[in-house]
Amino acid sequence: MLTIQSHKGPYTATFDPSALTKLEENVPANAHFLIDAHVADLYAAQMKNILTHRSVLLIDALESNKSLERMPDYVAHLVGKGLRRDHRLIAIGGGIIQDITCFLSATMLRGVDWVFYPTTLLAQADSCIGSKSSINSGTAKNILGTFTPPREVHISTNFLATLDPRDVRSGIGEMLKVHVIDGPDSFDTIAADYQRILKEPEVMMTYIRRSLDIKKAYIERDEFDQGARNVFNYGHSFGHAIEAATDFGIPHGIAVTIGMNMANYVAARLEVGSDENYRRMQPVMRLNYDGFETYPVPLAPFMTALSRDKKNQGTGTATFILANRAGQVFKDQYPMDENLTSICRDYLESERAAA
Repeated sequence: MLTIQSHKGPYTATFDPSALTKLEENVPANAHFLIDAHVADLYAAQMKNILTHRSVLLIDALESNKSLERMPDYVAHLVGKGLRRDHRLIAIGGGIIQDITCFLSATMLRGVDWVFYPTTLLAQADSCIGSKSSINSGTAKNILGTFTPPREVHISTNFLATLDPRDVRSGIGEMLKVHVIDGPDSFDTIAADYQRILKEPEVMMTYIRRSLDIKKAYIERDEFDQGARNVFNYGHSFGHAIEAATDFGIPHGIAVTIGMNMANYVAARLEVGSDENYRRMQPVMRLNYDGFETYPVPLAPFMTALSRDKKNQGTGTATFILANRAGQVFKDQYPMDENLTSICRDYLESERAAA
């Protein structure tokens, strides 16, 4: 069990393969469930009591459903089911269900407790701790959000058995990110174990726990993302732009993996990083986004999305998290100019050419 300190007090992340069974056997009377509709279908037999509870909201895990425009529907459901401040929202799903539940928890009745049962690798190894919600509004991705930690997180790796292989790689992408942040030795270790993570459940569990341990140290120092925690956006400026330019045709963690490789390329070309680091990290990055390197990423919408990234400050500049020559990540600002456009064009073209 991990205990994470937050501005609302400590909360726990418990590793328990039987977590869903225990919830099914003791469904809280004051619960309101928000569940990924696909997970509900897959685990209908194991969730009979949960799915017949008086307040269940099934949500398709689509980017369009974690938007401000959809929130009134969710609010109306919860109000209709008699939500009170001493009730609990229980999220069962991945990051989209997490974002929706976290945002509603913070804003409804000025605060309602929530509990999370993450069902994707990305959520289990990364987003389940850290307090953040991210909600889309119109065409602006993740432009709204809060810092509202859950009361409890219950992690069961049994859910991973039914994940699409792309979603497994999406989660591994975020695990790779965390290990880059921890330093070159840490990254080289997980890179060497990449195939074992895919094949051996106990190795997967080791790296889930290790990823959360690394992240815990940062979020306890900087829960509100004002300083040290910023480095967790490594790969995300480029990854989010890839998602936007492809209309979310590439899974998030895979887009982030491409974004990390691109960040290393950009750092080398800007001469703040090194070609050696780019080439050291590239093999496992390419393994993780194998099959997506030829996915068309149109340059113009990519650059537009990059210029609109919420981490940017001022006009005409972009804020990036890059790896320096020693392989340590740092944050800095760079001009959104023709040189950057040329570097991004070269990277995208070289990836397609190398496929």
